[in-house]
Amino acid sequence: MTSGLNWKLRFRAGGGRIGRAFGCAVVALGILCAPACRAAGGKKIIFDTDPGTDDAMALMLALNSPELDVRAITVVPGNVTAQQGLENALRMVSLASRCDIPVAGGAQHPLFQKLITAEFWHGKNGLANIELPASKCKADGRFGPDLIIQLVHASPHEITLVPVGPLTNIALAIQKDPGIVPLVKEVILMGGSIKGGNVNAAAEANIYNDPEAAQIVFQAGWPLTMVGLDVGDKTLFSRKHLERLGQTHGPVNDFIYGVTKFLVELSEKFGDTGSPMYDPLAVGVAIDAALVTAPAMHVDVETRGEFTRGETVANRRNEVERNVLHHFPDGDHYVIEGLDSVLPNAKVCIDVRAEKFLQMFVSRIQGK
Repeated sequence: MTSGLNWKLRFRAGGGRIGRAFGCAVVALGILCAPACRAAGGKKIIFDTDPGTDDAMALMLALNSPELDVRAITVVPGNVTAQQGLENALRMVSLASRCDIPVAGGAQHPLFQKLITAEFWHGKNGLANIELPASKCKADGRFGPDLIIQLVHASPHEITLVPVGPLTNIALAIQKDPGIVPLVKEVILMGGSIKGGNVNAAAEANIYNDPEAAQIVFQAGWPLTMVGLDVGDKTLFSRKHLERLGQTHGPVNDFIYGVTKFLVELSEKFGDTGSPMYDPLAVGVAIDAALVTAPAMHVDVETRGEFTRGETVANRRNEVERNVLHHFPDGDHYVIEGLDSVLPNAKVCIDVRAEKFLQMFVSRIQGK
């Protein structure tokens, strides 16, 4: 599929006029728009990421999907350190020839706990040990949460946040300016699970890496979709998909082929038939919400449990028992007197049209 994000302006012969390429705006006579024009009419997103392997796949899917207009990339520590993550993000946008997109560093550590990095799963540099060329892009000087705040205010009710790492940057933005919450169109995050974790029995890695930040984000009061571990486990990128991706070539194509080969081989080492597409699926939902089934639930994040810290606790029925204390001759005890409603605060993905999504992913990376 030809990406709407890579169309370029061309000069027309005669008259010195500058033509438009499929809706790219001309800023002024003789001045071209950004090197790679934004998707005309695409959903405006801010991609918040801890650039590891599946983050790389998610980013390249976003950059090569005409439905999306990537307005900024903000970096959070998680899979790798903040410094390594920023370097990875800059190299990837350079590879994709998208230096027009601001890339900003954000938080340097979780709100209250020590950072846990995941080179074990993502390679020493977070990108499957693939050394991309030095970036031609420069980091934006703004602090990531400040950039989020500025862009949301500049485009009220138009920005979708797509965080695919720990939620530290998003929480910091809320804490600094709670006024952004009603101005954000929606949040589509990769994180959490309602069927057990991958860090331990209860918690998924992104939430576990900053549970306090996650609780802030879930309780903010904005439209939120949780693309969790359990639904991501249904989207296995297998040898079949790898072979198809290997049939075509291009800078992005070859990079993602290397990343997915690393992940498929790692998955096979642990007895799996493919690699779950956790972060890319969040971008997939931003592209097409019909890919998933996502009923509304109330989700809280456990921040204190000895065995459950970082667990996303979902109330599937959106109600709780009402217990009332009564006094009896033989002592006091609570009596259940009914049910109270609990308002949902998230759409929780429970199923996915996996093969349709995987085909979408491969087709949009091929030849890029």
